[in-house]
Amino acid sequence: MDETASAGKYLTFSLGEENYGIGILKVKEIIGMMPITSVPQTPDFMKGVINLRGKVIPVVDLRLKFSMPPTDYTDRTCIIVVEVRGLSSSIQMGCVVDSVSEVLNIKAEDIEPAPSFGTKLHTDYILGMAKMDGKVNILLDIDSILTTEEVDILTPEE
Repeated sequence: MDETASAGKYLTFSLGEENYGIGILKVKEIIGMMPITSVPQTPDFMKGVINLRGKVIPVVDLRLKFSMPPTDYTDRTCIIVVEVRGLSSSIQMGCVVDSVSEVLNIKAEDIEPAPSFGTKLHTDYILGMAKMDGKVNILLDIDSILTTEEVDILTPEE
C-alpha cells in the first residue's frame, strides 16, 4: 500500500488551530451534534454511540484521540460519519470535530510526506501534508486512527 496521500478530494475540518483532511470517499455524511449515549468502560476519546436513523453508530472525539485539550461543543461542532475498515468488515463511525471547512481538490504536487517528528500526533495516522493557500492541512488515514482493538470495541456484536 502506498504510504503517502494521493491527489483527490478531501473534506477539511479543524481541531483547535490545526486543519485536517479526510478523503471524501471515506465520508458518508456530516451531521450536527446530537445526544451521545456514553458507553461504560471505553477509553475517554470514545464518546459513546448515537442513533442515526435507527442505526447505532460509535462516536470518537478526535480532539481527545489526538491528546488535545477537550473543549465545549459549539454550534459549529459536528460529527463526520466515516466508514472505516475493521478486522472482518467496514463499520461506520462518527468523528467529532470543531468545525467542517470545505471540500478541497488537492493536487499531488501540493502533498508532502508526513514529517517523522515535530507533530502532535503519532505519524502513522498521517497520509501527508497538503500545502494550500499558505496553510497546511494534515491529511489523515481514517482507517489508521483507531487501532484494530479499538475498532473491535466499537464493532457491535452480530
